[in-house]
Order: sequence, then C-alpha cells, then structure tokens
Amino acid sequence: MLPPFDPWYASQVCADILVASHAGEDSLAVRRARRLSALLASAADGSPRYRRLLKGSDPGTVKLEELPIVRKAELMDRFGDWVCDPAVSLDVLRRFTTDPAQIAAPFLGRYVVWESSGTSGEPAIFVQDARAMAVYDALEALRRPVLRPLRHFFDPLGIGDRIAFVGATGGHFASTVSVERLRKLNPAAQSRLSGISFLQPIQALTAALEAHQPSVIATYPSAAVILSEERRAGRLQVAPSEIWTGGENLTTAMREFIEQAFECPVANSYGASEFLAIASECNAGRMHVNSDWVILESVDAHGCAVPAGILGSTTLLTNLANHVQPLIRYDLGDRIVLSGDRCPCSSALPVIEVHGRDDDTLWLGTRAIPIVPLALSTVLEDEAGLFDFRLEQRSSHTLLLTTGMAGVDADRLLDRARKSLGQFLAQQGVGGMKIRCKSGTPRPCGRSGKSRRIVGIPRTSGPPYSSVARARSGALSRRQLQCGVGSNPDPALQGQRATGLFCKSLHGGQAHPGQRVVRLRGGERPEGSFRNFGRHPHPGVNH
Repeated sequence: MLPPFDPWYASQVCADILVASHAGEDSLAVRRARRLSALLASAADGSPRYRRLLKGSDPGTVKLEELPIVRKAELMDRFGDWVCDPAVSLDVLRRFTTDPAQIAAPFLGRYVVWESSGTSGEPAIFVQDARAMAVYDALEALRRPVLRPLRHFFDPLGIGDRIAFVGATGGHFASTVSVERLRKLNPAAQSRLSGISFLQPIQALTAALEAHQPSVIATYPSAAVILSEERRAGRLQVAPSEIWTGGENLTTAMREFIEQAFECPVANSYGASEFLAIASECNAGRMHVNSDWVILESVDAHGCAVPAGILGSTTLLTNLANHVQPLIRYDLGDRIVLSGDRCPCSSALPVIEVHGRDDDTLWLGTRAIPIVPLALSTVLEDEAGLFDFRLEQRSSHTLLLTTGMAGVDADRLLDRARKSLGQFLAQQGVGGMKIRCKSGTPRPCGRSGKSRRIVGIPRTSGPPYSSVARARSGALSRRQLQCGVGSNPDPALQGQRATGLFCKSLHGGQAHPGQRVVRLRGGERPEGSFRNFGRHPHPGVNH
C-alpha cells in the first residue's frame, strides 16, 4: 500500500502557497485566522482534552495567547486524551515505530508516522494525515531558495537532481520517513533520491556518496562539516551543486567552511518533527517563517511574549495543518528572535533568527561564572579553526575537548584550541581551568545521528538559566547577544558590577553596568571577530 497522498488537495495547497508567497501581511493574517479557527473546531470535536478546554467557546473568537502552553511530556503521558482519532493507540504506534520495515508505511492505512530524535528527552511520536503531508510537501518544494536560477528555469521541480540525504536512515525519524515516502510515491525517483546512513564508518559513508554522485546533499550542519573535511583532504570525490542543511544550528563560520570545501552554495532551513517546514531562507539570506501554516510565539521564562529583537526563553508552536494530533501552543524548546524589520526580498512572511535548542551554558570556576555556548564555539571555530569538536564539562574546573579527527594535525589543532580556550576563559574570570584534549574520538550521536557539541553538568541550585544567558529581565536584546552579555545568576551578587572586561557592541555602544561580557582575547579585537554573532543568517534547527 502506498503512503497517504491526496493529489487533489495537494494541488489546491500548492496553488494557495504560491499566491501566499507574494501576499501582504493582511492576507497572511486572514489565512492564519481562518486556519486557526478550523484547527480549534476540529480539536474541540475530536480531542477529549480540547473538548473540555474549549467547551462553550466559539473557535472563531478564541484568542490563541489565552490557551494553555503544552509540553511534550504531558501530551505523551495522556496520548489518548490528546489525539482526535481514538483508533490511534500509543501502544500500537510504539510497536509500529520499532519495526524498520514499516518506515513510511501507512499507519492504519491513512496516516504517516514518525518519532522525534529524543535529543531533548524522551522521543515523541507524531501522526499526520494526507492533508498535513500535502502542506509540508508544498512548503518544502515551493519556498526553498533558488540557488541555481538558470537550472531552476528549465527544471523548476528539480526532477533532474540526484539528491542524497545523509542522516540516520534506520529509524522512523521525520527526514528518513519523508525520503522513503517520496521514493515509494514516485518509483522513478528511487534511483535519484538516496538515503545514506551517517552512523556508518566514514569510509563507507564517503563510498556511498561517491557511488551516488549527488547533485544535492541534504544533511545536518555538523555532518556537512565532517564531509567538508573529507573533501578538503581528497577522501570524498563528489561535486554537488547545492548543500541543504537543517536540524541543527548553522553558524556563519560553518557555512563558509562548507561552501569553500564543496565550492557550492548552502541553503539552510528550519524544521522540526512537530512541523517539517517551519521556515526557509530567501535569496537575501534571511529565514522566513511559513506563517500561513504555522504560528510561532517567542516567549520568556514565564510564557509571556517578548518584543521583536529580543531572544526568547523558548518558542511556542501551533501547527495549523495537523488536525489529527493538535499541536497548539506547544513548547518547542528552541529559541528565536523575531525581527521587526521587513526583509529586502520584499516578502511579508516574518523574519526570524533561529538559535535553536542550543548547547549548554557552562558554569565554570568557584564562582560558577556562566559562559554561553555561542562564545565558546566562536573561540574554537574562529580562533582555532576547529569545527569537529565536543567540549564536555567534567567539573567546575575541568573540561574535556575531543575531536573525531586523528593524527599529528589533529593534535596540533587541539593544542591551539586548548590555548585559545584557556586564554578566553581566563579573561572571563575563570582561571586555573584544566582542559584535557583527545583526538580520534567521534562525537556520540543520538539515534537520529545528531549530537550536541557543548555539554555542561546539571546545576543543583540556582535559577534554570537557558543556554543563552539572559539578563535579569528574562531576555537579552540582539545587541547584547552580539557581545555575549549575560547576567550574574548569584543572588548575592545582584546589583553589583560584574568583574571582568567590557567590550564595545557591534553597534558602537557600551555594555550595560552589572552585566557580564563575553570577550575574546584582551585588547582590541580585529574586525570581524564576532562574525558568528553579527552577520545574517543565524539559521538553526531542529529535530
């Protein structure tokens, strides 16, 4: 049996998305309101949870911000109370997703099923019908940036491309299921669309890519960096015309490294298991939310909306396409900055900067000084040229820095990274840190193939600060983040000027009194030192 597919509805969605891509803000708002009302009506009708919650309410007048925030754990704990189809049983779904032979197979003959990778905890299972899949398909196909205009003119659907997806191909993950679903729906594409496991030895991975000779490689940013290293070393003989990345944060330095290695452009997108195509880049390099089909709310630690230009504590997602498993104000766990400016590309779709589910903030030294991961990765990437790394905190005064690379060059690179990192930490008031280094140690991956690069140890006391340190108001402005500013979490030190050095922001201002400042090296910084913070884009993503 073929995976769920509704060609008539898919054609309608494609036509509407093409129109909406050039629509104004008012037209997009009308679409959102209509689809939110339909989603709430469907949820109230089919989901016991939302039937109780929305009892006596008119779905057309309910304000989204008045509805409760929901989280993965509580929804999965009461799965049967959440879904709109009582035939969808969690026990049966779990058995279904443990069988690799069922990847992209229709569940109950009418649903597409995948699970999240579990990088943020226990995996969740998501169920979509043909109508939701039609939305995801159309957004992926029609709102991806055009990197090769001439090729796109003659082949707008990319029929002639040979695409290799590099990821974890043995599980029921969203990307893997999507690839296999397309292969089953279009047998002619089976030879041109290939899923290649990132979890196999690198020699086997490069051999599989060389056998396929893709014109497009789609993978995680961290995997793209490793493949870039292989190509630079002459161990990967492929020449793709495009690299597509998503699922993790893509820093500016990573993008430049990948583009230089493969001599082709990189297109980044932002998606999640909860909604496959949340946002994609335009040709101006900005990340646009597909706000006609998904609603993102950037909120602080108390669930209150944060203004444009402010980095929120988390992001709430409302999926307007999935009526089987209502995701309404779902805590995605990512952090974004909503832009208040119109994009040069003239699209009315809102612009965001995605910081994703960033790596951990490290609390170091006797005073537990917070060091944000953006600064740490900048030191290791820009100062030492180390991209394939894992920095693990072992104690308040001990760090372990590892890389999957091996040999004399790897050891030399690690030594340079250790010195740069040590100097940087000393400037932040964290002296006496012991930094152990080890080469030939690949980063441990989750079941989906993704991994964190900066890993801290759990704090046993104090406020639950996010991986991007926030000021006492609960959030940092974009200008403050560019300087790596964070607040001192120790209540005993509140109101006191933090020790350490101050730096000028990228806009020429000074850091605010009472806030810590991340600064790379002493003295004046050369131009472009904070390029990871100050330049578009800051794409991310996800799961």
